[in-house]
Amino acid sequence: MSSLLINIRNLAVSYRIAGQTNQAVRNVSFSVDQGETVAIVGESGSGKSTLANAILGLLPENAQITDGQLLVDGTELSSASEKQKLALRGRTIGLVPQDPMVSLNSTLRIGQQIGEALILAHGRRYPGVDADIVELLEQVGLDKPVLRARQYPHELSGGMRQRVLIAIALAGNPRLIIADEPTSALDVTVQRKILDHLQRLVAERGISLLIITHDLGVATDRADRILVMKQGELVEQGQPKQILDAPQHDYTRALLAAAPAFANRRKPRATISHAEQTPILSLNNVGKTFELPRVKGEDSQFIALQNLSLNVYPRQTLAIVGESGSGKSTALRIALGLEKPSQGRVQFEQRDVTNLSWREFRPLRQRIQLVQQNPFAALDPRFTIFDSIVEPLVSFGLLKGEALEKAARELISRVHLPVSYLDRLPRELSGGQRQRVAIARALALKPDLLLDEPVSALDVSVQAQILDLLDELQRELGIAYVLVSHDLAVVANVADQILVLRNGQVVEQGSVAQVFDHPASDYTRELIAAIPGHHTAGVAA
Repeated sequence: MSSLLINIRNLAVSYRIAGQTNQAVRNVSFSVDQGETVAIVGESGSGKSTLANAILGLLPENAQITDGQLLVDGTELSSASEKQKLALRGRTIGLVPQDPMVSLNSTLRIGQQIGEALILAHGRRYPGVDADIVELLEQVGLDKPVLRARQYPHELSGGMRQRVLIAIALAGNPRLIIADEPTSALDVTVQRKILDHLQRLVAERGISLLIITHDLGVATDRADRILVMKQGELVEQGQPKQILDAPQHDYTRALLAAAPAFANRRKPRATISHAEQTPILSLNNVGKTFELPRVKGEDSQFIALQNLSLNVYPRQTLAIVGESGSGKSTALRIALGLEKPSQGRVQFEQRDVTNLSWREFRPLRQRIQLVQQNPFAALDPRFTIFDSIVEPLVSFGLLKGEALEKAARELISRVHLPVSYLDRLPRELSGGQRQRVAIARALALKPDLLLDEPVSALDVSVQAQILDLLDELQRELGIAYVLVSHDLAVVANVADQILVLRNGQVVEQGSVAQVFDHPASDYTRELIAAIPGHHTAGVAA
């Protein structure tokens, strides 16, 4: 029997939208062998997910295979019946989807959802289903599997939910698992643990793994072979070492340059010594404690921050790095005056602003602006781009009429978007374009300080473009930044100082060179080791 699980030859897939045909995949050929790990790399719109859906027989009704061959375990999918496709799904191919909150049913317990997959794979309810649910939860590395089976998705962390999706994918004992951006929404350390575990399970069971990702760092760490896709075409394929050392295509080189692990760390800029500068923002021994509902045997308080001290200087960038729950967002909210600290002081240009009321703090909001983390949620879907950008100017009553229109044109040009985009709605823009609009809006009031969670929702190449834009704006406008991220490699290229938070406490603070080259804490070393691509390249000095 052939060991080829997937055999694709000259495949073309088209979508029919509003009477027009759009080709999403063109002339793609590759195969996946039994026991092989293959990564398909490319940005949004490259055709990766269309390819994955075609292999799963899950193309939407307006899509069809228009040319070529698509053989899965010897079955030609382009002419297969729904019954044949159904027989392959779960048993031959398992899927680990991208977003665990969307992919899990919020109304069903975890055990019920895994049980459903087991019953679909093995027939009507059988005596061992409960034991199999617990065994699968153990296999994917979840503690207290009996308890986890009784919990609902919202009671688990993002990493735990992703492990549940892996358990569901394994329920039918598939010969191939497709992991579609399996860790893009997770902290780097959790991402590393999930991918390590997935690889271990694949090796133990001797099954194949097809990873869909936009990050070449993830691909070079994990795959035996890498396929690079751009705008529906396969532009390059090869082993990780070959792709890293001698990329053949300009697009592959661009992806490598954009991947945080392979980017060159920015050389420190010549700056005035901090002793001669006045910090624009200071947090001194700031702490924040939240009161919790009283539950017997549980803590009545949650300490989000403890003794946080930091200084942000003009024309410089401070990066706050830490995992979910480390206190990063709480620190930003306190700096913005949206949250009062339980202890400590907040100073803006040496003025104590700790206890200012909303009304007293409002004038300072022109000086401090926030760019939110998610460009898809940050813009009002009913507002045109023009309305979104000028909203701060209208809110503060600063400009109107022709002056307002001129300001909007200048701001959108400043973030390198065409002036014609001012008439568009957010849904007509990509994620990276929306993030540029959010930056333009933050710049409208000519702030001295930007607080920013800039790039976690974006492709690595778009991420690199946004970070380059922020660096350019800082050089031209002299803005100070506080950037927040869970990924040390992302901020290494733009930060002057890095502060590492864990469970609300500072575990490390210093220059980029100090933190990367001489990390003082085990936790910082763990964050550096978790950078995707670090295994193969290390962080370029």
